[in-house]
Amino acid sequence: MNFIYKLRLDSRLIFCWLTCMGIAQWVGAQKIVKPPKKLSPITMTTFKNERNYLKVTYGQPSKRGRKVFGSLIPFGKIWRTGANEATEITLVNDVKVRNKRFKAGTYTIFTIPGAKTWTIIFNRELGQWGAFDYPKYKDQDELRYEAKVLITEDVYESFTIFFRERKKGVDLIMVWSNTMVLVPLDFV
Repeated sequence: MNFIYKLRLDSRLIFCWLTCMGIAQWVGAQKIVKPPKKLSPITMTTFKNERNYLKVTYGQPSKRGRKVFGSLIPFGKIWRTGANEATEITLVNDVKVRNKRFKAGTYTIFTIPGAKTWTIIFNRELGQWGAFDYPKYKDQDELRYEAKVLITEDVYESFTIFFRERKKGVDLIMVWSNTMVLVPLDFV
């Protein structure tokens, strides 16, 4: 009886060992595939103080050796202001842009880049991919602003949006390569 019990125990151990070895070989044979790195990752920038909160979410493309404005991003054409999904801005309180009231809410940001000025467009239609459908929603524009193009000393490899605090508000700054535009947002 003791011999039969030992044989069963040994066969179970052998079975477990063979099973584990088979799994180990199968796991070892599997190729670990990392998800591809997004060429234009989703990025967010925020500004917060005691009364105000602003957030911009955008796809952040990189130059990768390309000429950006006037080539990759043509002058005079509507641009999603980033990559992939259209860029969105959220304001929790009203602000003023050149003495024009800009209501709190979430808006899509489109731009029309030019060599000397950009048209910055804040549109109420959300969830747009790119700027392909913008013409259908042009009547949803909440605000348009003409921004002067500034040339930076530094060259930015990736399209970058950030806020710079001022005494009465913030500047919404968009920069890529050596091109910069800003939109003054005054707190109300």
